[in-house]
Amino acid sequence: MKYGICHLSVVPCRLEPFDSSEMVTQLLFGETVKIYEEKKKSWRRAKTAYDDYDCWIDEKQITYISLEEFEAVNNAKAITELVTVIENKTSELFTPICMGSSLPNLNKQTVTIGSQEFEYNGQSVNTSESIAKAKIVENAMMYLNAPYLWGGRSPFGIDCSGFTQVVYKLNGYKLPRDASQQAEIGQTLSFIEESESGDLAFFDNEEGNIIHVGIMLENNKIIHASGNVRIDKIDHQGIFNVDTGDYSHRLRLIKKVL
Repeated sequence: MKYGICHLSVVPCRLEPFDSSEMVTQLLFGETVKIYEEKKKSWRRAKTAYDDYDCWIDEKQITYISLEEFEAVNNAKAITELVTVIENKTSELFTPICMGSSLPNLNKQTVTIGSQEFEYNGQSVNTSESIAKAKIVENAMMYLNAPYLWGGRSPFGIDCSGFTQVVYKLNGYKLPRDASQQAEIGQTLSFIEESESGDLAFFDNEEGNIIHVGIMLENNKIIHASGNVRIDKIDHQGIFNVDTGDYSHRLRLIKKVL
């Protein structure tokens, strides 16, 4: 078993070991993987440490670290709160990093990844502090108008479950990667009126499979990634798209996770 950490802004994680394969998720700066299979060229089969997601990554886009470093990084609580830059102290190169990126071994203004040291002067949150639902909504609003991207987890491209996962990550709570997995946790609410801002709403297709998720807001509204991160109306039937004047998603259930 080998261990790696993302030292770049955003790294694609793919379904199969080649560049043209479908992207199923992304690694953000500071996130780690377990590597358990090597393929031709530089492709490595891995599981993301954050949500145990199986995928293929290009080893040129990660830094190998020891088991001890891997365990220490995964216990780190500092996360970037805004899109900012981080500077490699050796090469003096700047790397933009996204909201939700981890800051391993943050000590004052220094982040350490293996033998590399980075200077970080941006804002961060400590995820060991208590979670407030109002903060979840505040963080969700920071992604407004981010374009939809299948497998994306950054404000430059994000899918529905990546959106909810990273917003909750910013508040110290781990959600699984996919909407169908997220729907399995938390307390199911009987009526939409019982929901609070920050709760999760799930939507299904004609076969009854969960295919979409969003974050509940006040006044029967929801923020979700569909085309872009947007705010729409929601009722017992589902999401009413204010632009098209029609329902876009059929409501299946609402979950109180916090």
